[in-house]
Amino acid sequence: MIKKDYYEVLGVGRTASEEEIKKNYRKVAMQSHPDKNPDDKKAEERFKEAAEAYEVLSDKQKREIYDHYGHEGLSNTGFRGFNGFEDVFSHFGDIFEDVFGFGNSRGRSRSHARAGADLRYDLKISFLDAAFGKNTTIDLEKLASCHACHGSGAAPGSSPEICRTCQGRGQVIQSSGFFTISSTCPHCGGHGKVISKPCHSCHGIGKESVKKTVQLKIPAGVETGSRLRLRSEGEAGDHGGPNGDLYVFLYVEEHDFFTRSNDDIICKVPISFVQAALGATIDVPTLEENEKIKIPKGTQNGKTFRLKGKGIHHLQGYGRGDQIIEIFVQTPTALTQKQEEILKEFAKLGQSTM
Repeated sequence: MIKKDYYEVLGVGRTASEEEIKKNYRKVAMQSHPDKNPDDKKAEERFKEAAEAYEVLSDKQKREIYDHYGHEGLSNTGFRGFNGFEDVFSHFGDIFEDVFGFGNSRGRSRSHARAGADLRYDLKISFLDAAFGKNTTIDLEKLASCHACHGSGAAPGSSPEICRTCQGRGQVIQSSGFFTISSTCPHCGGHGKVISKPCHSCHGIGKESVKKTVQLKIPAGVETGSRLRLRSEGEAGDHGGPNGDLYVFLYVEEHDFFTRSNDDIICKVPISFVQAALGATIDVPTLEENEKIKIPKGTQNGKTFRLKGKGIHHLQGYGRGDQIIEIFVQTPTALTQKQEEILKEFAKLGQSTM
């Protein structure tokens, strides 16, 4: 296949300056980039030709050889151009930083920044803390960026070095006939950098175990299974990645007197046979203080009363649930002789009215 003239490919004259060559290459590469022309073999070929032309014309030595001896002169130096699209990126990826001002996503190493691990903390709280909320603290141990090397893994005064095996790409390329195989660099593990002088504190890991006290605000209305998320309070990320998050799972202890039903609370209050029959005013405990309620004459076992707004705060919104009071009438188990005589008389009077 006859190669096109490199100046013609980029649309510049033979006296073009480096800036003109770069400008025209940017234009041609943008127009023919395979990502903008999917499944267009002609566009892919133009992109490969433009990259090949730019590599030669932007290199002073290669350009002089090409100007004097043409393509044949370059082939004698070992330059063979590119086999295909991926070959352009793997061998010539630096051009995207040189010409476009940013790295490409195919042939150059991708960022190996990775977010840190999320952490879970199980916290037991009281029934009242769940009802009204609480500001508290929790203590945890986690992996944080090393204080000595600030997460780089390199000893203070040094820094990670570009991997010589992959030239910072994190990938090594092997060509076999028409195929180009890309694999993780065995020297740097795909990071693109190696640490020649590891940090003595973290031994090159970039992280260390620390104990930390975290402030926690428990909102009113939470219940067992509620989950609180504290952003960036998880473990440190890798290679500049963000910290993970901390998830606090809540377990609410049972209360001796109250039970919960959604945002309502339920309690059972005993009254005597006499109070049920004759009526009474009694004190009932609430989440905050005692409330007086009136028991009508003839109240039956299982009767319920409702105290508006005395329940749990709504977690999503304003207001509170109610307190539901269930009455149960206590039957006396030990009577005096006098009490038995009175009840028997009461029973006789009841029969005479039937």
